Amino acid sequence: MFVLGIDPGLSRCGYGVVRQYGSNLTAMAGGVVTTEPELPLQERLRVLFTELRALVAETRPDAVVVERVFFQTNVRTAMATGQAGGVALLVAAEAGCEVAQYSANEVKQAVVGFGGATKDQVQRMVAALLGLAEPPKPPDVADALALAVCHLTAQPLRRAIEAAGSGRRS
Repeated sequence: MFVLGIDPGLSRCGYGVVRQYGSNLTAMAGGVVTTEPELPLQERLRVLFTELRALVAETRPDAVVVERVFFQTNVRTAMATGQAGGVALLVAAEAGCEVAQYSANEVKQAVVGFGGATKDQVQRMVAALLGLAEPPKPPDVADALALAVCHLTAQPLRRAIEAAGSGRRS
């Protein structure tokens, strides 16, 4: 199974593709899509859409996982992150991919074992889990890979819960 994790951002949008084969997880790709701050908002969103669409077409993921933003102290940053996340969700839906969202705390809990983990802790644990020689940089890439890892480790439990729920009598 291939999962594309997306850490949404308007200036820097991290992505990471993780492949699961049995219990082995392997990082297949990772990087950052950037947009120029001088461009009008609609152009920045168009660039992000075009780049993410090409990435999904190239990697053909089984699922796309986008970080769900709950809270940020800077309203402008929160709006831009939400808009970038919306573009990522649109690209995934258009491609017919399974879509999932996790909060940063859920990802940190799944990957590091502590919802309040630091960026450095996430980077180091992602490197350990994926057998990388060094932590992925910048943190946007590590966060995107962590999203994919979170989904791959949480997915069997989610499916079991859904199956158990559908087997109940009303």
